[in-house]
Order: sequence, then C-alpha cells, then structure tokens
Amino acid sequence: MSSRTTSARIEASIGQLLRRSTRAHLYDSMVAGLDGVDVTTYPVLSGVARWQPISATNLAVEIGIDRTATTRYASRLQQAGLVDRVPDPADARATLLRLTPAGEQVVETMRDRLVKHLDAATADWPDAQAQQFAESLERLVDTLSRR
Repeated sequence: MSSRTTSARIEASIGQLLRRSTRAHLYDSMVAGLDGVDVTTYPVLSGVARWQPISATNLAVEIGIDRTATTRYASRLQQAGLVDRVPDPADARATLLRLTPAGEQVVETMRDRLVKHLDAATADWPDAQAQQFAESLERLVDTLSRR
C-alpha cells in the first residue's frame, strides 16, 4: 500500500472524527446528567481545563469558536459554578477563565467517561494493536502540532 493511500485513509478518518455529528455524539455521552454543562458548553469547559488560566479571546482561538460565543458559554459555565473569572495579572482591565473545584470534578468525570467510551470501542482489539495505535496517534498529533 502506498503512503499516499495510507495518508488518504488517515485524512478520511480524521475528517469523520472531526464531523460535528461525531463530536456531538461523544460530547453527549460525556455530559449526560452533569449539571451546568451541555454539548455547546463542553468545548469551553474542556478548553479552560487544558489551558487555564486563559482569556476568552485566547480560548476562542484555541477551540475554534468565535469570541462572542466563547464568552457567552463561559458566562453560562460561571453561572453553573464551574468556571471563575479572575483578574489578569498582566492587564488589570482583563480577566482570565479558570475552573472552580466543582468544574474540576465535572471535567474529571467527563474525561473518565471518555476513557471508558474509548475502552469499550477498543475492547476487542489485541493489546499490542491498541498500544501501537495510541503511540502512532500521539506521534501524529505531535508532528502536526509542531507545524
């Protein structure tokens, strides 16, 4: 099999993974029954968890949602007690987003659910194949992130 064919298969799989319907299905399973978070606010909560403390403007760039929507979703998460706004030490006029202890618990629950979902999806894979896939995916992401 040529590398072009392999790359085309990877492209098709990444395209499917990034589809809104695929993401929504994953988000649904992660946020079900959790107070204050839903499929629309999930990317903001997850992004704050990864890059906190972070401004809404920078978070919008990282998660690919416009700043107005990011700010609106962050406000909903703040009202739910999952996110706080704290002063930006570099700019007294600005604020940064960070998780509250309740937000940290919700994120931990969501990540545990995703791990279980992935465990179930790969349950019938030989251990070596699952391990190789994880290593290959990490390498691909690392390579693409550096470009």
